[in-house]
Amino acid sequence: MKKRVVITGVGAVTPLGNDVITTWEKVKAGESGIAPIESTNVENSNVKVAGEVKNFEPGNYMDFKEARRMARFTHFAIAASKMAVEDAGVVVGETIPAERIGVWVGSGIGGLDEFEIQHKRFLSKGPKRVSPFIIPMLIPDMASGRVSIELGAKGINNCSVTACASGANSIGDAFRAVQNGDMDMMIAGGAEAAITEMTIAGFANMTALSTNPDPRTASRPFDKNRDGFVIAEGSGIVILEELEHALARGAKIYGELVGYGATGDAHHITTPAPDGEGGQRAMKLALADGGLLGTDVDYINAHGTSTYYNDLFETKAVKAVFGEHAYDLSISSTKSMTGHLLGAAGAIEAIFSLLAIRDGVLPPTINYETPDEELDLDYVPNEAKKKDISVVLSNSLGFGGHNVTLAFRKFDR
Repeated sequence: MKKRVVITGVGAVTPLGNDVITTWEKVKAGESGIAPIESTNVENSNVKVAGEVKNFEPGNYMDFKEARRMARFTHFAIAASKMAVEDAGVVVGETIPAERIGVWVGSGIGGLDEFEIQHKRFLSKGPKRVSPFIIPMLIPDMASGRVSIELGAKGINNCSVTACASGANSIGDAFRAVQNGDMDMMIAGGAEAAITEMTIAGFANMTALSTNPDPRTASRPFDKNRDGFVIAEGSGIVILEELEHALARGAKIYGELVGYGATGDAHHITTPAPDGEGGQRAMKLALADGGLLGTDVDYINAHGTSTYYNDLFETKAVKAVFGEHAYDLSISSTKSMTGHLLGAAGAIEAIFSLLAIRDGVLPPTINYETPDEELDLDYVPNEAKKKDISVVLSNSLGFGGHNVTLAFRKFDR
């Protein structure tokens, strides 16, 4: 018999703040974490803004010497994981046996920032000046590995690498590990830190990034004048726990993860399948997995990247799945405030989905100024709204045709 899985802790490092409370308060206020790029040279680029994490000190969360042997995305993952574990009131080895708690943290790109630094050093100073830690710095699974080491979690240790669906896939795959009884608890989510010269150049050359230099309006999902996504960085981590285990220790519960749908487009390396066909199937699978009807859904946290095809096809997918109910539920893209955290996006947005349920608040899509006649649903424009929310879907879509939907429900014992 499948176990019920609840979320008992959350942790985050985002462009809006270096913890969940600060980040969520700014989301509810409709504030943006997007600003002019400071961490990398964009003098020769037409992309000028990003969602950078600000005033983050790795030494506050880990040994400073060890931190120097890790890439930035791993720093974020460790910080968010430690915050999530503390929030859950968990001490690994005491609250739970180390062998019964696992780690599943995804990353779409990994330590590309360190790769660029070391490659420049290789070219200018020769191979002997390359760091011996470059390989464990850059491989995407190292965030999960390092979190396990830092926290002593000895259960399943894995990493989903599915581009911008990585964080959501990691949560969904970790959900299955708890649901099937393999683990009692999982530390799961995503981490990314890829605001680099090469990353920006690559995304810009495929015309995926916004070239709007105004940080206040560059990320504008579902707006007719959207011109691409705004790259961002950070990490989101949730603690997934088997329900009876959580109840036995008196844990607080944010909500229940009841459904997980994952599909492939088999269509194109970057463009979604027409009408969001793969996304449609992911949403249907998540609903069926959770025993939900379409009319049960109150809110969808959209992938909503602010690119032409994503916003159009995701809207069409919602209409195809929900029919007339598509006009009764609410949809928003919190990427309007955070930017697109790539492999960490789905994890951050899972946290926002849970907090929306807890607080009865629909997060807004800010910078929504000019309606697009092809996009006619309720995108919660510009200001948050109060609403009693029982069921939320969180969508994540990745290059390569990866589609993920997570279904969260208000906890009812």
